[in-house]
Amino acid sequence: MGRSRRTIPEELLLLALDPATGTTAQPQSLDLGLAGAQLVELALAGRIAPDGDRIAVVTARPTGDPTLDCALELLRRRGAPVRAVHWIGGPRLGLRQTYLSHLERCGMVQAVEGQMCGVLPTTRYQATETAISREIRARLDSAIRTGVPPDPRTAALAALAHAVGLGKHLYPGNEGRSSRSRLRDLIRHDPMGGLVAHAVMDVQNGVAAQPRRSPAGGRPQVRAGTTDGGRVPTQPRRGSMARVVAH
Repeated sequence: MGRSRRTIPEELLLLALDPATGTTAQPQSLDLGLAGAQLVELALAGRIAPDGDRIAVVTARPTGDPTLDCALELLRRRGAPVRAVHWIGGPRLGLRQTYLSHLERCGMVQAVEGQMCGVLPTTRYQATETAISREIRARLDSAIRTGVPPDPRTAALAALAHAVGLGKHLYPGNEGRSSRSRLRDLIRHDPMGGLVAHAVMDVQNGVAAQPRRSPAGGRPQVRAGTTDGGRVPTQPRRGSMARVVAH
């Protein structure tokens, strides 16, 4: 798997970055979304495949992406297909920071140190390659505006953006209501993205999800993920990641 193309977890994180504040929208649900985005990326790379509501490893051959290969190895060690909702709901400490650090090394974001309340050190992340973020956003906007079925990567990205609650960040207010609705509807264009997006929403809602059929056969019923945002201090707290202020 070449590194010339950005992965879906990277694109999801860039979508969530607020250029004005240097924080990420929907931080808690975004962590779940990144875990789900890894599954979609591995599926597109031919390493895993859906098996009902479970994820099965097709081949454990490395992709060349260390973060994805770590997830692939963990899936392989399970020895049997794992339910998507259980995988996404598992501990993912440091995943968001891993991707932020990677984007910083690639020169796509810049870390800006600061303080919260003049005491607690924090880190914000400002996008430096704004053309990349605009291109990602333009793909979603085009799919929403034209109604033309998007390519699998864009469809999966749209499904995950909806699942983690980025719709209100990307298309705010009453004027963005129809765009948020169409963003939700894009979930039906990619079965793997739909499976993962539903799993992300089930974890957020505390649902012990029953096995669900592929959404490819009809328009799925979807629930928007909702999570409140807020600053996160550098010092880690239980259930949070260190050095990520981005909300």
